Amino acid sequence: MTEANQHNLSISKKNKKLILAIFASFLLVATIIAIVTGVNPQKKSTQNDAVHANLGSSTFSKADFLLQVNHSINAAQSTMVASSKLATDKKFKRQKTAIENCRKNNERIVSDLQTVFAANVDTKMTPQADQDVQTKFSSCLTNENSCRDGFSHSKKDKKVRAKLSSGLDDVTQSCEKALGMITSKPTAEMANGQKTTDRKLKENDDSNEVGAEWSSTDRLLFQLSSLTPPDVVVAVDGSGNYTTVSAAVSAAPSYSSKRYIIRIKAGVYRENVEVPKEKSNIMFLGDGRKTTIITGSRSVAGGSTTYQSATVAVEGQGFLARDITFQNTAGPSKYQAVALRVESDFAAFYKCGMLGYQNTLYVHSNRQFFRSCFISGTIDFIVGNAAAVFQDCDIRARRPNPGQTVTITAQGRSNPTENTGIVIQKCRIGVTSDLHAVRSNFSAYLGRPWKEYARTVVMQSSISDVIHPAGWNGLKGRFALNTLSFAEYENSGAGAETSRRVTWEGYKMITSATEAQSFTARNFIGGSSWLKSTTFPFSLDL
Repeated sequence: MTEANQHNLSISKKNKKLILAIFASFLLVATIIAIVTGVNPQKKSTQNDAVHANLGSSTFSKADFLLQVNHSINAAQSTMVASSKLATDKKFKRQKTAIENCRKNNERIVSDLQTVFAANVDTKMTPQADQDVQTKFSSCLTNENSCRDGFSHSKKDKKVRAKLSSGLDDVTQSCEKALGMITSKPTAEMANGQKTTDRKLKENDDSNEVGAEWSSTDRLLFQLSSLTPPDVVVAVDGSGNYTTVSAAVSAAPSYSSKRYIIRIKAGVYRENVEVPKEKSNIMFLGDGRKTTIITGSRSVAGGSTTYQSATVAVEGQGFLARDITFQNTAGPSKYQAVALRVESDFAAFYKCGMLGYQNTLYVHSNRQFFRSCFISGTIDFIVGNAAAVFQDCDIRARRPNPGQTVTITAQGRSNPTENTGIVIQKCRIGVTSDLHAVRSNFSAYLGRPWKEYARTVVMQSSISDVIHPAGWNGLKGRFALNTLSFAEYENSGAGAETSRRVTWEGYKMITSATEAQSFTARNFIGGSSWLKSTTFPFSLDL
């Protein structure tokens, strides 16, 4: 099924029947595969090279896996229908935004998993395909958690959540089962990366590392990328094609395989922008982080959900942004107020700013990369469940309200089989000017667990004395302290001293370069297959 078909899905009775018919066809195909493999187990073919995979002592067939994908799609589709029915109930008028978010999250699951099904019917699993599938099912769990989290602010919210809980549980359990069927052995790319940890970056054919090792060809490509004529220009003074960023996004082609550049000239754009999933390969090109600013002020205290509060929300695959700031000015008293929410797979940001307070940057899901960005906030200001790598970024705690505790990250992995986490590499962790003089009055931490299997790694970074000697903070009681995965590797600075760090079972100091290599852009987000196409500088290894 094509992406265009996915886009046209609706919840009308007519289309629901069509969807059920399609699912029946998928089940028939899967059954035929099962029959063929059962009748002639000795037959070998390209299609069935990876029919059986091992997980512990159990085995599963490709037909089993496809059936599980179908069950996940059906469950998410049912939750979409239930959400749409609730949206028409006048008793839940205030919850309408959260209900719509829930419907949208499950629509994304249906779209993603239809892609997974289509990609695996006629092809064998490869290391890259394994990571792609694992990413989609990890995103499934993230989307369901986003749905639940939208209904957590009042008794009526919880009542609505209860009405959806059975369907949400069905989707979650189905996606968890599919994740358990995906092999967890190291990919060939990871093994290769581990063997080449110590090699010079100049020997990497696929590296765009800034500095002396950056090849002249890569540098020229990078320079030329900034000279590429934009497809459209946005300017607040009327000198471009559009005066708002939203209008430019709306006019962009859908499901494009070609990069579509939206040049955003210097100015302050007071709007909320959404790049929907059908708008793929869009690039925002600003005039500079301090001069091109998109700003908004939605917040949970103002009646929004965390998900919907984003000033800019990016969903379309392959989104790029350069030389631009995303801002939320709601302030430290307005609870969650997102400046930028990213759901785009293969998204990358270079020399961008993310300014806010609580939940400034919502790295929601999929694979993301941030290079030379400036990120500031107060509480959980880098939050989410993407597989996200930050390199050469300035991460700054800003002054919170009296009595508030600063936490940089709050990672949301809810299942240990998800390939998600936050990796901060070769960055600078410090404070903004408003906090600097009074930093002794506040405690600041590298992170805390948002969900049970939270994973965050800080490595090769400079950490200032704003960070408490314990380094990491618990969320509530002993929640997740034994199941989380927090780690540090080769950090420096006054805040990097580890003698007084937490002693949780889930925290560790990494001492092996081989282990640290698994959290590099090469291995953690499959960077060798896509980062070069961004034209942004990057480092694949340590």
